[in-house]
Amino acid sequence: MKSLFTALVSLLPLATALPLVSSESPNAQPKSLYPFSSSGSNAKVAGRLFNIDGKVEYFAGTNAWWLAHLSSNSDVDLSFSQMAATGYKIVRVWGFGDANTPPPSTNTDPNLVYFQILNSTGSYINYGADGLQRLDYVVHAASKYGLKLVLNFVNNWGDYGGIAAYTNAFNCSSTSFYTDATCQKVYKNYVKTIVTRYRSSTAIFAWELGNEPRCNGCETSVLTNWASDISSYIKSLDSNHMVTLGDEGWFAPADGIGDGSYAYGGAEGIDWVANLKIKTLDYGVFHLYPNSWGYNYTWGNEWIEQHDKAGKAVGKPVILEEYGTPFPYNHIETEGPWQATVLKSGIAADQIWQFGPNGTSVSAEVFGDVNTIYFKTPEYATLGTGHAKAMSKKKV
Repeated sequence: MKSLFTALVSLLPLATALPLVSSESPNAQPKSLYPFSSSGSNAKVAGRLFNIDGKVEYFAGTNAWWLAHLSSNSDVDLSFSQMAATGYKIVRVWGFGDANTPPPSTNTDPNLVYFQILNSTGSYINYGADGLQRLDYVVHAASKYGLKLVLNFVNNWGDYGGIAAYTNAFNCSSTSFYTDATCQKVYKNYVKTIVTRYRSSTAIFAWELGNEPRCNGCETSVLTNWASDISSYIKSLDSNHMVTLGDEGWFAPADGIGDGSYAYGGAEGIDWVANLKIKTLDYGVFHLYPNSWGYNYTWGNEWIEQHDKAGKAVGKPVILEEYGTPFPYNHIETEGPWQATVLKSGIAADQIWQFGPNGTSVSAEVFGDVNTIYFKTPEYATLGTGHAKAMSKKKV
């Protein structure tokens, strides 16, 4: 999902006083102030489902892109405690925070934290209190609440840097990013930094290549080759955790699915079936935003069923990783039927976009959006707690 906040991507001189380390030297990174749990077991594929801490079941999860961009440990703990109370098993968090220049010190959450500076001289990792120390705490705290994390490495959108931060620094484009030697070298260095830092933690559910990668107008082979290369690279760094792509789930004409309209025409450079067949991608994901894509809401049920069927044919688990509708405080009418369709399908899990905590020191509406489901609201009891309970009770 494209968030509401804009990254700082202007090219200004790099502040030398910051705790920055070149991403060329991931082995030189400072140790975390917070221990990462290695107790329990790593999540893994079990047929078309997942084994989480020794239990194979259907489950619900959520998205909280902002979690590692909160400055307060207490706010992170409160959010995790409410997710755990809901019955969620996994939460998807932005593992990136890219900028071309540090944000002003007068910024407030969630626009103060950044993880990586990109400029013409290279990339530099921020290990400070407004940098990876925040993600460190999120990985540390997830274990305390029995939650698993999906961490992704780059944003297709310009929010919190994304591919735009790479293009500003290294003169690649939004499409050439996937093949440009310099951009890919820097991206891989960042991937290595994050993976090697957290690979010992059983709180990691999966590594995700990016948030909604697209290559508009490209042959689908561009993104398929990129996904194969990067997922293989991640597996070479960490063979114990799962890897997924993070795409919206577009089909291509070669898949023989759908009516040939936008979601089925391969225009965004995605062939979901071809990507699902990549050996080093453990499971497939797809997103659902009919309002943004020009479809009616009932079409969402068909979209879910099509991905379930395609996943079954390939023999891999599938997660509805994001879904939402732009109706603040009135999401049940549109999203309830989708959840019912998931419950009737072989979809392993779903992750609603997005979770809104109750009681954080920073108002949740600051980092929320029109899709957000807020804890302790009447609709949350249905779409959050009620659905999580129904998924966990579903017969395997």
